[in-house]
Amino acid sequence: MDAVELYPGERIDDLIINNMKIIQHGRDFCFSLDAVLLAHFASLRPGWSAVDLGTGTGVIAMLLAARGAGRVTGVELDQAAAAMAERSVRLNGLGTKVAIVRGDMRELKHVLPAGVWDLVVCNPPYRPVGQGYLNDNERHAAARHELTASLDDVLAAARYLVKYRGRFAMVHLPERMAEILKAMSLQGIEPKRLRLVQPRRGKKPNMLLVEGVRGARPGLDVLPPLEVYGPDGRYAEEIIAYYSKSE
Repeated sequence: MDAVELYPGERIDDLIINNMKIIQHGRDFCFSLDAVLLAHFASLRPGWSAVDLGTGTGVIAMLLAARGAGRVTGVELDQAAAAMAERSVRLNGLGTKVAIVRGDMRELKHVLPAGVWDLVVCNPPYRPVGQGYLNDNERHAAARHELTASLDDVLAAARYLVKYRGRFAMVHLPERMAEILKAMSLQGIEPKRLRLVQPRRGKKPNMLLVEGVRGARPGLDVLPPLEVYGPDGRYAEEIIAYYSKSE
């Protein structure tokens, strides 16, 4: 691992997978399980090129690299988050596989080429502005509410980037499922795989994982629900496997 400078308030957290580390700041929005689930749900073949929209501190981009992506580009609007992501990439010696681009996913035409990427992923803000409590911390607010990019903005960016028959994967809220599936189809990214995530058996799902293929015919494969915790209150075997294997 390469040495990097830490700034006041920053810490190095363990991603466990492949012994990777990530730099985060205690006052800012830190990654959570939804990022890990998305990184493992997305279809990925060795050597594929991928883009992570709104990469934050780079966790999904680095996890995709660990899974075998040939080249991953993380796009991030927030300058401080992008700087942490760049240093995390250096910390893990991933400079030849992961690049962080500072830019707005709503204005990608002068940032990244169109229609050439095998996979695009996004862990977007879940709630439209006006729904739910808006956090006083600007970075927390932008991570949870569509202040800088709406669902339509995310899907338009994915449509711009992904190649014909390429894939787009996203994690979101189950309550917006109908809206998400319709919006994906309208962008020409046909939903093909869907999985609901529930805290434990018998509980309502609280996350939705969905993947679409640009230019595909209709036909959605609904996978069995993913249970995060087992009856003993510990992570379920599938979740543990995400952290215990190198792909």
